[in-house]
Amino acid sequence: MAIARQVLCLSALLSLPHARSQPLRYSVAEEAPSGSLVADVAEDAGLAPAQLSARRARLASEDGRQRLRLDRATGRLVVAERLDREELCAQAPACTLPLELLLADPLQFFRIEVAVRDVNDHSPRFPDEQITLRIPETSNPGSRFPLMGARDLDIGSNSIQGYSISPENEYFSVSFGSRNDDDQYVELVLEKPLDREEQAEMSFSLIAVDGGSPPRSGTTEIRIVILDANDNAPVFTQELYVGQVLENAPEGTVVLSVVATDLDAGSNGEIFYQFRQEVGQSETMFVIDARSGEIKLRKPLDFETAQKHELRVQATDGGGLSAICKVLVEVLDVNDNAPELVVSSFSSPLPENALPGTVVAFFTVRDRDAGANGKIICALEGQLSFSLRPAYKNYYELVTVSSLDREEMARYIVTVTAADAGSPSLTTTQTFTVDISDVNDNAPVFNQTSYTMYVRENNIPTMLVGTVYGADADVGPNAKVTYSLAPAHPTGQPPCSCISVNSENGHVFVLRPLDYEQLKQIEVLVIASDAGSPPLSANVTVRVVVVDENDNAPLVLHPAQDSSPASSELVPMSAEVGYLVTKVVAVDADSGQNSWLSYHLLKATDPGLFVVGAQSGEVHLRRPVTERDTVKQKLIILVRDNGRPPLSATAALSALLLNDFSDVQLPRSSLDMEDEEDSLTFYLIISLVFVSLLFLVSMATFIACKVCKRKELKDGHVVYAASNLPSSLADAASAGTLPHPYCYEINLTTGSGNSEFKFLKPILPSLPPQHCALGGDTDGEQDFPHGPLTTEDVLPENIGMFSGEEFNSLSFN
Repeated sequence: MAIARQVLCLSALLSLPHARSQPLRYSVAEEAPSGSLVADVAEDAGLAPAQLSARRARLASEDGRQRLRLDRATGRLVVAERLDREELCAQAPACTLPLELLLADPLQFFRIEVAVRDVNDHSPRFPDEQITLRIPETSNPGSRFPLMGARDLDIGSNSIQGYSISPENEYFSVSFGSRNDDDQYVELVLEKPLDREEQAEMSFSLIAVDGGSPPRSGTTEIRIVILDANDNAPVFTQELYVGQVLENAPEGTVVLSVVATDLDAGSNGEIFYQFRQEVGQSETMFVIDARSGEIKLRKPLDFETAQKHELRVQATDGGGLSAICKVLVEVLDVNDNAPELVVSSFSSPLPENALPGTVVAFFTVRDRDAGANGKIICALEGQLSFSLRPAYKNYYELVTVSSLDREEMARYIVTVTAADAGSPSLTTTQTFTVDISDVNDNAPVFNQTSYTMYVRENNIPTMLVGTVYGADADVGPNAKVTYSLAPAHPTGQPPCSCISVNSENGHVFVLRPLDYEQLKQIEVLVIASDAGSPPLSANVTVRVVVVDENDNAPLVLHPAQDSSPASSELVPMSAEVGYLVTKVVAVDADSGQNSWLSYHLLKATDPGLFVVGAQSGEVHLRRPVTERDTVKQKLIILVRDNGRPPLSATAALSALLLNDFSDVQLPRSSLDMEDEEDSLTFYLIISLVFVSLLFLVSMATFIACKVCKRKELKDGHVVYAASNLPSSLADAASAGTLPHPYCYEINLTTGSGNSEFKFLKPILPSLPPQHCALGGDTDGEQDFPHGPLTTEDVLPENIGMFSGEEFNSLSFN
């Protein structure tokens, strides 16, 4: 990414009008060790060394090799690897390394040219370790014999400066010079006539010395063979032969032919051709016919590797005389190289909020061909969001032209096509896969505009009541949604402490039991926030509705139950049927059907005397008052709600039947006596229950032995199973504690049976014989039946509020 930023900086800076036009020029000697100082670039560029690191300075070269490096700490340009001028520039008189110093923040660049100075690191070398010359003895003094000179890869003063003979002799000297700027010659000059009879052969060393410091030298051995009477050497028709060949010419193609003539006859006039290659040249590209002088291709050529090939051809006659000519083969370019696209910088992923004009990629194009074959045109294929912008020379920038939206397009495939102007045209494509990185530009969205959740009161703590869900169109941390509570109203009050939301999954919990009677609805505001920077959020209203449970028993408001002694209602003896005795007023804290109350006469001294309105709770006279009625009437009213299961309460009240309201004050002693009788009645009830249990055990044993005979029960009162009762009475029996399949006979105390039936006759005249009733009275007073009361209503915990006398008078329908 650092390189990408630097190249982007370069591309932007290249278009600035104040960019430096003149390069910084330096020089460095070849073969300088790694780390050698070239120049203080920071000082020459007017930059402080600290700026180089801060602005991420770097060097860029055309071929991508880092032969030189920039020390950011000091701002110095130093050698990064071994520099070989001969490898870089061959025999070119000047060798320059072009570099570009790139800086960012702000964008800036400097062009740098480093000249590589030649060092005398090569000694002259002759092509052969030994040269044999055959010289006719008839040669005249002053005759010149050309030699293949030594080659020195260095240039300038470090190249060959002269030749010498060692040891010196009187017959030969060496001549060295140039016919033109690039054609040097070396010749042996005959100083005095030769005499084969006096000396047939001679040898000496030819030394080539360059001008370096210290100088280097190369040596070859010259062997002179003196021939007899061959006084004409071959002569080429041209000193320089020039031929042209296409780089895609096949193997064996004839490039050109060289021709040499010799005035001698016979074997002295027969000429043979061969290459005399200089040091460093390759002879594998061409082959020459020794007889005809035709030069042919041995392998295909490459214009991009070498545009010219320089050859030396030697023609030798049969007498050993020879001549050398120069052959220059020019390679003609063919459009055989497609354009090359080199990416210097590529930024991906690209943030979706990148402004139009943002540089995505920085690249250069080049073609190794020449002329029209190397002219390149770049274009984009079917892309509307990006465009190409020329930067500098053959540099291009891939930039955005419109706003990006990752949610619409998360990835772009951008194809750049580079085509040359050759015929046929060659193309290269480069594909850039530009990923668009997410920016937090989307807030979470709830899947509902509001949420309503329900929870029953008296719930268990930390109860899950629902889930809120918010989705975020972004990705990664920008899409990670967390939930929190906030006040539902702008009052700034903290959210309800009984509601909690899981920050990870949006589960809504009720932390503690709720009471519908205190709190019927909770409204909170849930905020969904993503993890972006800065975070975005959305909110939604959550209503938690508390559903009522039947958890409150009715509360009797009137008559007051905590007064002692209990107040009594006064009823005149002359009251008619329907006379309003009193009204029981009760309330239920629950709601709905849980608060619907019904009133029932649970117990009364004389049940047939009073009636209770099921809905109103009003107590009326059911019949006229008679002299036989007890003066003090006790009533227990059952108040029951409509919940499941129902809850109930009882209201106890008294009524005084008076001829005159002046009799309202009763003796205190009679009240105390009644309390004692109530205590005695309680013990009688316990005895009756115990006797009943014994009776049940006995009856179970008896039924297991034989079938119950109805006639044996004629004189007693029989309780039948619920299946034999009328439907209205069977329901009540099914709720009792007595098993259905058994019959019971109950023996009452003396006189109680008569009084019971006497009382029932006017109320239930059509009571069937199999109807079961429970009677029993030990105090000799008149017994009374009960109203619509089931065994379900007489609960064990309610028995204690009845006196023994009242309990004996209960009957179950």
